[in-house]
Order: sequence, then structure tokens, then C-alpha cells
Amino acid sequence: MTAGDARPVKIVSWNLLHSVGARIEDVIQLIEREKPDLLLMQEATVGMDALTEHVGGYYARTPLPGRIHGPACWTPSPFARKPRACVIPSGALVRRVAQIVHLDNLTIANVHLSHGQIMNRRQLRRLAAVLPAPAAILGDFNLVGPTLVPGFADVGPREPTHRMADLVPIRIDRCLVRGMVCEQSRVLPVFASDHQPIMVWLKTARDLA
Repeated sequence: MTAGDARPVKIVSWNLLHSVGARIEDVIQLIEREKPDLLLMQEATVGMDALTEHVGGYYARTPLPGRIHGPACWTPSPFARKPRACVIPSGALVRRVAQIVHLDNLTIANVHLSHGQIMNRRQLRRLAAVLPAPAAILGDFNLVGPTLVPGFADVGPREPTHRMADLVPIRIDRCLVRGMVCEQSRVLPVFASDHQPIMVWLKTARDLA
């Protein structure tokens, strides 16, 4: 499935909570149940590298520098180009990279941003400056309130996706788009992780012409 097809691209994004969260069996279950055109994962470890042995398709993982985890992606169809890492401004403790995924003419940034509310907005602005339209940014933003990214619309579901300290429900798993519209969005049922997956159906302006 590509962005140029008649129907929308169905994308699921999920922070797996490395080491103590979702296992490969949980990801397989999600793929089989939802059948996404693209699955984006954050905090994926080497244990996810066997995913294609179970469900086929195409997979790539981009560990964060000095960490055992990082963003990863899976799709049932070939990537238009091999996913690559994009260095973004880093916080005091963790060096950050975004995973850039290409599906036909659509460019997607798979992100796990810093917790600092100034830093994560800087990271988004860096990505906004380098992503060609049509583009989408999805993942764990660790961001509360408006994203303040000119030219991008926040189109993901509005329901909470995470419970801060297991108590306060907040919406930190997001989807931003430029040159695209979101036909549907929703939060998927929680299991295995402290984050709920989000799902969006995106179409480009070309599809709507």
C-alpha cells in the first residue's frame, strides 16, 4: 500500500516500553488484528528484529545512540527507499534520532522525542525543516499542549494515550501532517505497554484532487 493508492494509508504508532513492555508476540497480534499499511514502533529492541519471520513484510530498526532501543517500522509492502536515521537536537541525557520512512511520495518521521517541553518542540521544528511535503510525523512526542510547528496540523486522536506516573492520563502520542489530511483517527485498546497505540488513516492532497 502506498500514498498514491485510492484508499487512505493506515498507520499505527506504538511505544512498546522496552524490556518490560510489549513483546514480539504482542506486536504480531496487533499486526494481525489491525492490518496496517505501516506500523511505527518506539523503544523497539533487538527482539523485534525477527518480526518478518512471523508476519512477512519489510522491517527496519534504528537504535538511539548508546541505547538498546529505538524507533522501528514494519510494512507489508517494500519501502520506496531504505529507512534512514535523521539526527535531531538532543537532550541532556539521551541523544535522539528520528527514523525517516518513505512510502511512494509520502515521507514519515517516526519519533521518540525528549521530555523537555522546549527541547521536544525544537526537535519537531528541525524535522519540519527537512521533511518534504507531503509528510507526517508520528510517535511518542512526550509533549503536552500545542506542538507549535508552523505548516503542520495536529490530526491524531484527542483521547489520552498514556498515564503519567500511572495516574494522570495525557495525550503524548501524536500525529502531525503537512500536505495531507486525516480521514479517521483513534486510540487502540491498551495492552502490554504503558502507551496505547494510535491509528490514523492519511491521504495526500494528490489523492484528494
